[in-house]
Amino acid sequence: MPRHEFSVDMTCEGCSNAVTRVLNKLGGVQFDIDLPNKKVCINSEHSVDTLLETLGKTGKAVSYLGPK
Repeated sequence: MPRHEFSVDMTCEGCSNAVTRVLNKLGGVQFDIDLPNKKVCINSEHSVDTLLETLGKTGKAVSYLGPK
């Protein structure tokens, strides 16, 4: 499964909970959240565009860092 790394502007546990919520709702993903470094690594067959759009639902600034 492809692994993608994203930068998400998370500042607290609530932010990371929002990321967890939207990714679990999308389904078909395994992910790790690195709150101190504001990064989310996602294993998923979903397209990068779909993952970006999903992470964007948190209202946080999101950017794609590339394959991991």
